[in-house]
Amino acid sequence: MNLLQHAVEQQLRADGDLSDIQFSVLMRLFDANGQLTMTELADGAVHSRSGLTYQAGQLEKAGLITRSPDPADERSTLVTITDAGRARIGQVLPGHIEVVKRLLFNQLSDHDVAALGEIMTRVRDHMRTEPPRSAAPRKRRA
Repeated sequence: MNLLQHAVEQQLRADGDLSDIQFSVLMRLFDANGQLTMTELADGAVHSRSGLTYQAGQLEKAGLITRSPDPADERSTLVTITDAGRARIGQVLPGHIEVVKRLLFNQLSDHDVAALGEIMTRVRDHMRTEPPRSAAPRKRRA
């Protein structure tokens, strides 16, 4: 997995000047019809809250997302992918798919892919039984 992740990270940097977490944020927004709250993004991220906030700030500076107060809940921040963010996804996604196919899926039979999908679905479903990361108490400094 580390070799695959490294190759993907290199491709994302080369094709779109994105980190893997930035690509993940953009893809989650793209798949969610363009908008999620920061809490929803945090629940799906394998990243610290502060790290996610930093990455969102970087994406906002680059004009790929906007952040604004949620009119339905003033405690929430809405994150919206911009047209430039959608364009960046279009720029990097073909290379991303090619790298993953070449390094992972081309080595597997159709049976292997189906089995891997079933296994990863069970693992994901099990992991989702745990409370979301955004629900975990924050560590306090002494």
